[in-house]
Amino acid sequence: MTIRRTTTAAAAIALAATSIAACGSSSSSSGSGSSGAASGAAGGETIKVGIKFDQPGLGLKEGSSYSGFDVDLAKYIAKEMGKTPEFVEAVSAQREATLQAGKVAYIVGTYSITDKRKEKVSFAGPYFVAGQDLLVRADDTSITGPDALSGKKLCSVKGSTSATKIKDQYPNVQLQEYDTYSKCVEALSSGSIDALSTDNTILAGYAGQSQYQGKLKVVGKTFSTENYGVGVKKGDTATCQKVTDAINKYISSGEWQKAVDKNLGTGGFKVDTSKNPPKPAACA
Repeated sequence: MTIRRTTTAAAAIALAATSIAACGSSSSSSGSGSSGAASGAAGGETIKVGIKFDQPGLGLKEGSSYSGFDVDLAKYIAKEMGKTPEFVEAVSAQREATLQAGKVAYIVGTYSITDKRKEKVSFAGPYFVAGQDLLVRADDTSITGPDALSGKKLCSVKGSTSATKIKDQYPNVQLQEYDTYSKCVEALSSGSIDALSTDNTILAGYAGQSQYQGKLKVVGKTFSTENYGVGVKKGDTATCQKVTDAINKYISSGEWQKAVDKNLGTGGFKVDTSKNPPKPAACA
């Protein structure tokens, strides 16, 4: 009799513990989407978004604050979706893998639309058209464009279209690839390299930083056309359409121009108004 009562009591305790654990699991899964972008995009309050953390004027993290043209657009898109963005660093060489793994719902990070990348991810946009240029020390008069790079030490970032173009078109350059642009800028400032190449928007942001003003300059001779798009998971037409609608509204409402003036108006950068603002393409 005693044994039966003990067994019954133990079973009741186990059942109660199981019920509590299940309730706890349900509660955590409906929170901020910490398990990945999919949960955030499926109806949670937050949505995980990839941005750059080290590009002043575009995507910059300082403490717990984020600023830049791409950041403003990323926030706007999330707001149009009824979400609050939770930012994740999107390193250039890892962007495709990050989207494929579902770690973020979309990436806004100077992400140039290319045919090669479209084999792995889908794009909404473009939302801005930039061009590849060079950043050099202010007292350097020897580098006037890409044709003057022969024998020079040039820095770019792994996985970027800028690095690919340099390899393909200027094989005599001593290309050094770092994982972030900020490391390239530090090397340029210290004299370890002769120039940094990436999009003129990114270069202008660095040249405009207080510690580099008067020390670095953008050459001002672009040699490519870079259509910035918002990366989404391959074949996710629903998210692509939501992002495209948000970009169109961002441009037509005047918010695009406000963001350009606020974030890209330093460092002497001038937006190419013959190409900007662009018209986003239809989602495939």
